[in-house]
Amino acid sequence: MLFELRQYRIKDGKRDQWVRLMEEEIIPFQMSKGVVVVGSFVALEEDDLYIWIRRFENDSERKRLYKEIYESDTWINKIKPQAEQMLIRESIINTLLEPTPKSVIQ
Repeated sequence: MLFELRQYRIKDGKRDQWVRLMEEEIIPFQMSKGVVVVGSFVALEEDDLYIWIRRFENDSERKRLYKEIYESDTWINKIKPQAEQMLIRESIINTLLEPTPKSVIQ
């Protein structure tokens, strides 16, 4: 099992709009392709921070789903242009995680 912790910084005043885009378009689209979204979060003490966690069976599945999602017409023509208006792309932090044996999340 492989988890991906993604941290995004959102442009000033755009976080509510970003959360709507995530919950109404990005997450449902990715889940329809087979991605398991474990959680979606906003930081209480940082107005521009959004975090989400995705789960994959292994790195091969992650790479396959990346290709299927990020090279799709839906992503390129519909979702990405909207995201680019809200994300501070250079601040994205993407961390791959492997749960320890006693982790509750497996």
